[in-house]
Amino acid sequence: MTANQPSLVWSKAFYFCFYAAAAALMPFWALHYENLGLSGRQIGVLAGIFPLVGLVGAPFWGALADASSRHKAILSLSIAGAITLVLVLSQITVFALLVPVVTFYSLFASPIIPLTDNAVMTLLAKRKDQYGRQRIWGAVGWGIAAPLIGALIESSTLHWAFWGYAGIMLIGLGIVQKIPFQQINAQAYFWRGARTLLSNRSGLLFLFLMFAGGAGLAIIHNYLFLYMNDLGASKTIMGLALTIATLSELPIFFFSRRLLTRWSAKELLIFATVIYVIRAMSLSYIAIPWMILVTQLFHGLTFSVMWVAGVSYADEIAPPGLGATAQGVFSGVFMGVAMAIGTFLGGVLYQDFGGAIMYRTMSIAVAISVFIFLLIDRGGLIKETTKTPVPSS
Repeated sequence: MTANQPSLVWSKAFYFCFYAAAAALMPFWALHYENLGLSGRQIGVLAGIFPLVGLVGAPFWGALADASSRHKAILSLSIAGAITLVLVLSQITVFALLVPVVTFYSLFASPIIPLTDNAVMTLLAKRKDQYGRQRIWGAVGWGIAAPLIGALIESSTLHWAFWGYAGIMLIGLGIVQKIPFQQINAQAYFWRGARTLLSNRSGLLFLFLMFAGGAGLAIIHNYLFLYMNDLGASKTIMGLALTIATLSELPIFFFSRRLLTRWSAKELLIFATVIYVIRAMSLSYIAIPWMILVTQLFHGLTFSVMWVAGVSYADEIAPPGLGATAQGVFSGVFMGVAMAIGTFLGGVLYQDFGGAIMYRTMSIAVAISVFIFLLIDRGGLIKETTKTPVPSS
């Protein structure tokens, strides 16, 4: 199989749809909650539900898919459930009702990308270093959808965020039916492989730093628009901020093969977290809205590099037949518990001290985490084995 095989065209199309849908909804969720009259703490609780549920949901669905070899069916069910629940959410205005519905939405949405990533890595076979060339289409989808939805919302209503998500994901549901999923009878060795995966000491240390980076990124993903709104930014500038962030992802994903050839996943992760420290600290000193656009150029060097490193490392340490489980664990930590704790702490800091102190505090916290990681890993617990050799043409 080659990186240009027809099956991968459909995976590219799905990445495009998924992240276009995410761009339509995720950045505007906090503004929607604010318009409903919810407090900062309530917004923090609701924003923290998705990653917290993802901590359990992504590994659970991934393990179920590996154990039953029903990857496509589970992915299709997840997408259909997410679409339905987003439409329900658009009609709810009471916090007490939002909590359970957001919880169920999070449960259904959490395995979508881990299952897709596992399918793509399997299709790539010996050309796993080409993952970034597939995932780049998600960045393209985000970049195209963000300004379009932002303009629609500014001229109409925030409900376009929900309608846009549902419509684009419905197209994605059709595309998923075209993606082949490897069928492996994993029942015989599933639990043994799971124990091997979860007892990997170097993997646990790697996840520690992924957790720190994910928690830090959570306050940018979930509170950037509120921060910009406080500074007087228009919805158009907010949409432009998303576009610039997306453009910064493109070279990272496109050249991820070279990055993984030259540096290990550990080295890439350390680099990304250090850049995050600089990015968050810079945000804390900004007073003019358009200056935030400059800091968005660093998005690719933080989120995208972390993601490439994490997917690559999870695939490498996964026992045979446990690829979806490994991706689920990685996603559960990075997009789950890290995002949940980061979002909750961000909500508390934002309400009590404001956006500047929030970003400054998280910058210092991530810097301390990098120092702890380097201190523990002095003996090279994480081996430099994650470099992907360049296959011959």
